[in-house]
Amino acid sequence: MTDSLRFCSTKSKGVRPRDGLQNETAAIPTAMKIAFIDALSATGVDEIEVTAFVSSHWVPQLSDGEAVLRGISRRQGVVYSALVPNERGLDRAFEARVDKIAVFTAASETFNQKNINTSITGSLQRFKPVIRRAREAGLTVRGYVSAAFWCAFEGRIAPEAVVDVVSRLTDLGAHEVSISDTVGRASPQEVSGLLARLLPRLPADRIALHFHDTYQRAVENVLTGWQAGIRTFDASVGGLGGCPYAPGATGNVATEAVVKALAAEGIASGVNLEKLAKARRLLDPFLMDELRTMPAADSKACESCEYARGEACCR
Repeated sequence: MTDSLRFCSTKSKGVRPRDGLQNETAAIPTAMKIAFIDALSATGVDEIEVTAFVSSHWVPQLSDGEAVLRGISRRQGVVYSALVPNERGLDRAFEARVDKIAVFTAASETFNQKNINTSITGSLQRFKPVIRRAREAGLTVRGYVSAAFWCAFEGRIAPEAVVDVVSRLTDLGAHEVSISDTVGRASPQEVSGLLARLLPRLPADRIALHFHDTYQRAVENVLTGWQAGIRTFDASVGGLGGCPYAPGATGNVATEAVVKALAAEGIASGVNLEKLAKARRLLDPFLMDELRTMPAADSKACESCEYARGEACCR
């Protein structure tokens, strides 16, 4: 699950419910996931990626996606989306009454094979009927482009490769594309360089940025994207998350850290930090602390922590 930040001037998408929980091994009760999403809905985020309709064999934590979507109290103005890998997943998404779907590919052939067991071209062929049917049903479609800067297997990814995949996704009918720093290694210079190539081809309001904080650059990268005109950012409450097919990748950028960093720049997000903390605490008893990678001591993620008073630390 992700809590996307989509602020009036900026959009925030929450991914913690999907991306945040997919790596967790502890069983989280469906009722608690519902309570968490309901609490997240009240924080001011514009979109919540609730779940993924993938095989329960590979991602058992998300096997209750339909039940979660049926159980939540939908708040007006909040978009509830889900990741969909194929037509079977789309059928499940239709039954669960999602507002929006997301398909996912990568700019790295090796990562794509590890993640979804097909080539980039094969993934796009698989998504073609999914996107067509979703659009016919009136749903907005997002396309994720993973490993858009660096790949754990191939190293640096050429910006031209990302532009090519983005073009192919939009040609298929994806309205929005999320550019993902899956291993969390991108620098602000790499972010601005890629956006300089993308923005002449795709308007800023159709581009989202999705950063992981492995090298503690995620917040700076968000601000770089903002300066380039991007207004949609994916984030996860508490910085939870990761990718099982990207060795070394840590959690998504913390929603709290993004909100505070934007506020420091005079940008009002409309997202309430106290309500974010309340939502996060609902899941804390079920999460495995030893599986988390804590941010560096000077990370902006720590600035938003309830223990950042100098006298105590959650480390």
